Amino acid sequence: MERSFAKEIQSLRLGAGATFQGEGILAVTKALLQSGVSYVGGYQGAPVSHLLDVLVQAQDILDELGIHLETCTNEASAAALLGASINYPARGAVTWKSIVGTNVASDALSNLASAGVIGGALIILGEDYGEGASVIQERSHAYAMKSSMWLLDPRPDLPTITRCVEQGFALSEASNTPVMMELRIRACHVTGEFPAKDNVAAKVSRNARLTDPASFNYDRLSHPPATFMQERLKLERRLPAAQEFIQERGLNELIPGDLQEIGIIVQGGLYNTLNRALMNLNLSDAFGRSRVPLLVLNVTYPLVPGQISQFCAGKRAVLMVEEGSPEYIEQAIHTILRKADINTRLHGKGMLPAAGEYTIEALTRGLLAFIKAEQPQIDISTGEAGFQTALDTRRAAQALIGPDLPMRPPTFCTGCPERPVFTAIKLVERQVGKLHVAADIGCHALATFAPFSLGNSILGYGMSLASAAGVGPLSSKRPLAIMGDGGFWHNGVLSGVASSIFNRGDGVLVVMQNGYTSATGVQYLPSSTGNRLDHQPGGSDIETTVKALGVRWVRRIRSYSLPEMVKSLREAMTTAQKGLKVIIADGECQLARQRRLRVTEAEALKSGERVVRTRFGIDDSVCTGDHSCIRLSGCPSLTIKLNPDPLRSDPVASVISSCVGCGHCGEVAHAAVLCPSFYKTEIVHNPTWWDRLSDRLHRTIIGWLNGKPAAIQPAAGE
Repeated sequence: MERSFAKEIQSLRLGAGATFQGEGILAVTKALLQSGVSYVGGYQGAPVSHLLDVLVQAQDILDELGIHLETCTNEASAAALLGASINYPARGAVTWKSIVGTNVASDALSNLASAGVIGGALIILGEDYGEGASVIQERSHAYAMKSSMWLLDPRPDLPTITRCVEQGFALSEASNTPVMMELRIRACHVTGEFPAKDNVAAKVSRNARLTDPASFNYDRLSHPPATFMQERLKLERRLPAAQEFIQERGLNELIPGDLQEIGIIVQGGLYNTLNRALMNLNLSDAFGRSRVPLLVLNVTYPLVPGQISQFCAGKRAVLMVEEGSPEYIEQAIHTILRKADINTRLHGKGMLPAAGEYTIEALTRGLLAFIKAEQPQIDISTGEAGFQTALDTRRAAQALIGPDLPMRPPTFCTGCPERPVFTAIKLVERQVGKLHVAADIGCHALATFAPFSLGNSILGYGMSLASAAGVGPLSSKRPLAIMGDGGFWHNGVLSGVASSIFNRGDGVLVVMQNGYTSATGVQYLPSSTGNRLDHQPGGSDIETTVKALGVRWVRRIRSYSLPEMVKSLREAMTTAQKGLKVIIADGECQLARQRRLRVTEAEALKSGERVVRTRFGIDDSVCTGDHSCIRLSGCPSLTIKLNPDPLRSDPVASVISSCVGCGHCGEVAHAAVLCPSFYKTEIVHNPTWWDRLSDRLHRTIIGWLNGKPAAIQPAAGE
């Protein structure tokens, strides 16, 4: 089901003297094993989804080291898992997706940070910021500041990333504070190598269990009156200890340069982009030998005032390269410089964009403004001219292409079982009128794009039903909430279903049960047919759960059964029965299904077994050129082509070879009362004698019906 990391996992066994090669997330996994971690966990989410995938597939290595792996149902449970480090000298690491995951985990994190930890606690965040992001544009920095947790932002190269993992645990223990480490998208997937170390078995693990629980100590609880003392400890003991550790271990990097009157302070994760921008102006090279002195902040919170002051002292001006807003680091440096009575000018936002991803182009423009304002005597004309030439070349290439290409929004995969549900909603809207549709996080959010354009709000993972609760009492029609099975178990079962029952809500909930958390890499769920560890049934069921909570109107419908889905949706919207109505749209994720079928079919073909593949097509002579099939399904396998009939000018619909035979297009044709132009074809591999005989008979009869004898053609496979 999931991507196999079998080859990469073998490198996790490398020991001292060997060289580890791979990408960022694999390096993080290896660093965890080298750090003597006792337990790991988390919730999947790009760009760190495969950190958990690798750990799951490396279960035998974890067993050898006695490491416990917990695949959590949401980020809050993952954060709470770190509570084991409050009382015991056990190192723990958890992971989740950026700011949205930290939002969910914030309650547990606040309490964890207040009590503090004895064992090292490391939180690995997939920082998803910029134009390539899939979430709201916020940063994790604010959480680190408000809860007094330390934040690492390692320079995107494997030796630095692995060192930050190892030192992150040590920093956590030295200051009794949880540590967050954000990995930007490029850092997660950067490739490289580093000297491996031996994996370390923790002193406390499943192979070396604690004999007695920790002695009761009220000061370890995040509860008044202990919390008042903990607040003082954060500022008076933990913060100075962290700053001292950062300084002594050299976690931040100083890169000298000959242009001593200026300098640049940069978040570690942006270093590679900054260096490339400096190269554009001939101020650095591919090996990072910068002419401008750089202070690379692999730890962005807390800052070390003495280190900042020492770097800025004696310089005319310093540029702070901090991606996103607010400019937390820039403000903090202003405070440090003013308190130290250092008059170095600090630039940041203004010369650099206030918001958005800091691309190479954006940083090059900012560097040009900085150099011209503060060191105009530096000759950067050659670099500037080259940069401008590159921009002009790109514009010229765009002009040759012609006008802007039409937007190509993302869409559902071919054969996705969620597509028919939204077709059904569009058909029902023709009968009952426009509906308020509360969308949710997940693959089904793609229905907000054309051709469906359904969704009035997205408030968070599993929050669609809760977001519709305020609309229902104010509307003459029942609101419709869409939720995936991943969102259901993550949050929706309590914040949505339980809340609706408690408040006697009268809405409609459609749960897309495709069997996986599909948008993050088809990971298993409590209601999946298997779980991550042993592939045995998970033991949970959505239908049983909602009925147990008190839902009386429940329908489980095969997603591809379009007429049945239309009928049930119409009934849910119009029935006089009050209360929450739940429709479970049951259909396995097509990507996961095709991955499974490809292996099964390949084995069957190899052994000579009969294999049947279904494809759909459109009869050109029957198609009217109405194209409602495309507008109502949006399948990528449905397109148009020139009409072969010279007397008809309208293009006809066509099914291309990527068709997976789900049958949705044909279902749409019948449900929408369109046309009978769709036909189904069965491609038979390794046909039996009956298949061959049937094929010959069919060809003969078709020839007779056409009024001419049919030439006997060899059957498929002959």
